[in-house]
Amino acid sequence: MLKARVIPCLLLHDGSLVKTVRFDRFAYIGDPVNTVRIFNELEVDELIVLDILASVERREPNYALIEQITSECFMPLTYGGGVRGVDDARRLLDLGIEKIAVNAATVEQAGIVEALAGRIGTQSVVASIDVRVSRSGYQVVSHRGRRDIGQTAVAWAAEMQRRGAGELLVNATDRDGTWEGLDLDLIKQVSTAVSVPIIACGGANGLDDIARGVAAGAQGIAAGSLFVYQKQDFGVLVNYPNRSQLSAALGA
Repeated sequence: MLKARVIPCLLLHDGSLVKTVRFDRFAYIGDPVNTVRIFNELEVDELIVLDILASVERREPNYALIEQITSECFMPLTYGGGVRGVDDARRLLDLGIEKIAVNAATVEQAGIVEALAGRIGTQSVVASIDVRVSRSGYQVVSHRGRRDIGQTAVAWAAEMQRRGAGELLVNATDRDGTWEGLDLDLIKQVSTAVSVPIIACGGANGLDDIARGVAAGAQGIAAGSLFVYQKQDFGVLVNYPNRSQLSAALGA
């Protein structure tokens, strides 16, 4: 078994897959269902799918599209975007989603993490934390980076764990889509503050960088550009390292 999970992170926008840069401009990648089929063939162990506008536009998850995705997905799938309560989460689980990621709702509804953990289980609740570098350090933002919630990354991570999140998805928004490398200092700070697993996301540029992120304290690394482009500044190519490549980079 690998020492860490390496997870493609796919972004939904109006029913299509896109890739953002620093949570701002985005480029079209392709059809989500076809992309999931390719990841099946590549024997990916796990996927994350995030609807990047559902919460901003205050709409519910696109259940019809999610059902299409889960019907083709052979691996565990985490979904986030537009989840505002237990009913949404249960409906997603019924469609085949394994874990529910919540982000904006954790800011707008103080008790949503506790409610979800109590009804669907801590192991199924992922608190997604978007982090931006400021003069005062690592600050948490929400709503695609448009809202500063007035919390540091370390304090908010600890709070999410206290409320019942079984896992944290920590997104370095300044590095999203840049290929600049994972924010190792952010990973170290958050990982030392909590005991639940951390999935680090934002800026991954290769297997060596993923290994550094794991050494810094992440139990998983999520990446978008790395797995949907041939390489930086090249065209779309859905890809994933084989088991021997992962084992060589991460160890078994």
